[in-house]
Amino acid sequence: MIRTNAQLVENIFDAKTIAQAPTRDGYGKGVVLAGEKDSRIVVLCADLAESTRSLWFKEKFPERYVELGVAEQNLATIASGLANYGKIPFISSYAVFSPGRNNEQIRTTISLNNLSVKVCGMHAGVSVGPDGATHQALEDIALMRVQPNMTVIYPCDAEEARKATYAAAFHKGPVYLRFAREKTPVFTTKETPFEIGKANILWESEKPDVTIIGTGPLLYNALTAAHELEAEGVKTLVLNLHTIKPLDADTLLSAAQRAGAVVTVEEHQIAGGMGSAVAEFLAQNHPVPMEFVGVRDAFGQSGEPEELIEHYGMGVTAIKEAVYKILKRK
Repeated sequence: MIRTNAQLVENIFDAKTIAQAPTRDGYGKGVVLAGEKDSRIVVLCADLAESTRSLWFKEKFPERYVELGVAEQNLATIASGLANYGKIPFISSYAVFSPGRNNEQIRTTISLNNLSVKVCGMHAGVSVGPDGATHQALEDIALMRVQPNMTVIYPCDAEEARKATYAAAFHKGPVYLRFAREKTPVFTTKETPFEIGKANILWESEKPDVTIIGTGPLLYNALTAAHELEAEGVKTLVLNLHTIKPLDADTLLSAAQRAGAVVTVEEHQIAGGMGSAVAEFLAQNHPVPMEFVGVRDAFGQSGEPEELIEHYGMGVTAIKEAVYKILKRK
């Protein structure tokens, strides 16, 4: 059942009434709030102010907004210079371009120098929809989590995105924040706990058979799967792993020990993503059977968001199938 202290919305499983918003909206609200608190915060964008919601900061603080045009490598490098002299820059573009196109500049000028630049990758995953493979970032978590000093955060809904953006502003060092284009259920509330580096248990059966670890908006599918599985007699624990780096070692270890099997869920390549990070940790600390829900060594394609989620095996049914598969391996 839903954990009481998770403070989620009451109508979480009512698809007709639950509020929906894109996580990029949470970024837009969060960066404005952070800008109101600290005048060192500046926003740089690569010709995508409206799409990324950086426009909201530009309208509130035009003197602290820099439009660089389609020049993502400049975006990162200029931000590193600003950070070196005391500013707290947020840089925003589509994730395929930042951190995709400018990965080397992020590595060499930001991460290597441990500078407090916040890299905001928008329109991540196949749920970008009709834009197709060229604009569907599926490798960005892998690119960012291997860089020393980099913190990696993937919020599950617009409310958590607001909290994550605000928290990232005052977190020392570089941060990668991953956001989605399409509207998704807003199932957390202002009261739902959020702390960088701290995973949250959202669903908890008394004696779980499987731990499901989700990150980003697909966490809602994981919760829906857990709800359906409970009715089918399968007990689960669902973990919100919004911070992929650094991992919450204590919570991960406890969740794996309690259930003895783990399923990870993410809208990203399985190779190098959140599931890989979890597997690396558990292999060293508490090996258990694992299944991975995500994109399997493929590029995206044009289509409707939900259609693509199902096509690439990341829907509720696919998560349940992974759970039943792993139960046979325990």
